[in-house]
Amino acid sequence: MNISKKTTKMVLTGIFSAIIIVMASVPFLGFIPLGVINVTILHVPVIIGAILLGPKYGSFLGFMFGLCSFLNATLRPTSPSAFVFTPFLANGNLGSLVICFLPRILIGVTSYYTYSGIRALFRKKGPGNTGKSRRGETAALAAAGVVGSLTNTLLVMNLIFVFFTDTYAQAVGVTEGALALYWFIMGIIGTNGIPEAIAAAFITTAVLKVLLHIRFSDR
Repeated sequence: MNISKKTTKMVLTGIFSAIIIVMASVPFLGFIPLGVINVTILHVPVIIGAILLGPKYGSFLGFMFGLCSFLNATLRPTSPSAFVFTPFLANGNLGSLVICFLPRILIGVTSYYTYSGIRALFRKKGPGNTGKSRRGETAALAAAGVVGSLTNTLLVMNLIFVFFTDTYAQAVGVTEGALALYWFIMGIIGTNGIPEAIAAAFITTAVLKVLLHIRFSDR
């Protein structure tokens, strides 16, 4: 990678990091509290950054997302289950750090490789393939949004079940045992995770259709 390209990527990483920090800091912008859990769209800048900059920079942006979650849960918890994101609250432990950081870091990896893999399937040399390539680009961007979002939701919720079965059940008021708790978690995935994934697909596609066009038209 030449110096100019590396500098550009570092600058863009700084910009996306600032966007994540602002979204996390402004109430109801990045984290929307809904009782026992917060709905978030902070994964969207991570997905967009990963596709534009690559998985290494995308993973760093995911780390920034995790750091913001950790700081918010520690300094201004808004739900009774905030301990799943920080070991510095009662009932929190080192598993909180795994939940807080690992799924967010992996967003940058899964979204990038989903995009590049699907795009490669549609990319063929030869005349008359422009329409197919455009459809492939759209499909790749939408799929990357969905996969990146679900990477966060599925890993976070399942790791909560692994690390905090009893304490999380107590926090959310599920008293019928582990199976009932997992059905409760599946309900959160369905009611919050699926809409988040759909929103991520639309936003990622809309934003990157513009940004990728600008990037390639400037070459």
